[in-house]
Amino acid sequence: MAQLPDISEYIIAPDIERAGLTRDVVGMDETGAAVSTPVIEERPLTIFLNSQEIVTAMTIGDYPEYLALGFLRNQRMLADGEEITGVEFDEELETVVVRTASQTTYEEKLRKKTRTSGCAVGTVFGDMMEGLEGVTLPQAVVKTSDLYALSSKINRTPSLYLNSGAIHGTVLCQGDRPLVYMEDVGRHNAVDKVAGWMLSDCVSGADKTLYTTGRLTSEMVIKTAMMGIPVLVSRSGFTAWGVEIAQQVGMTLIGRMKGKRMTCLSGDERLLRDADLSKVVEEPKGAGRKAAG
Repeated sequence: MAQLPDISEYIIAPDIERAGLTRDVVGMDETGAAVSTPVIEERPLTIFLNSQEIVTAMTIGDYPEYLALGFLRNQRMLADGEEITGVEFDEELETVVVRTASQTTYEEKLRKKTRTSGCAVGTVFGDMMEGLEGVTLPQAVVKTSDLYALSSKINRTPSLYLNSGAIHGTVLCQGDRPLVYMEDVGRHNAVDKVAGWMLSDCVSGADKTLYTTGRLTSEMVIKTAMMGIPVLVSRSGFTAWGVEIAQQVGMTLIGRMKGKRMTCLSGDERLLRDADLSKVVEEPKGAGRKAAG
């Protein structure tokens, strides 16, 4: 059996023992025998910006403050340098209120709400593309040796996905080190939690890589660009619009990364192929972590 990675590398790692994230449900297997299996809990979380209700997200319920901050930041409802005076989570009311020093009004933005291809009904707002005007990401060189090391560590890290399935993971990384690993029923929520942590801890994305288990859609690329992260990697595939946006902002976009395989559809000139592929372990067909939706 392969040795599990050292999770002490992580600043935040999945907590599969945390109460309330899963519950056991009894069903029947293929032989008709009773079997108990852990299933993911989902619950609503309503996000307020000051007195304005913004959105209700379906989430697993961990790190609600990071989710709220990241969502608002990625939707450009929190400007650069915005003074945040408080983030208040009420577990009983299932709400998070983010308070700012300046008054905010987003009635027009709320009328432009758009459902996305994200699982668990992702939501973006109609003017998000406007926020990409003039965005040029740092031209970071990406070493394939780092990518293979990250993939190996992340896919062997104990997680809710490996325990229960039906969930997505997103990991903020630096070089070959995974830093913050967030999971949720929607990949957009997992990304927003990472963004919220970055905002809360004043962490720059310029020298970071974002690894996700989900599809590389326009929404995922836009959120990553908003976070200032120049490299986005996934085990899953691409959408054409996601690729076009990545090319527009100068993002290195790598998908279908499994074992020795990977496909780069944007920023290949910044990819340094320094890995010895003879030493990279190929995944058996059907093995490893699969996209959850």
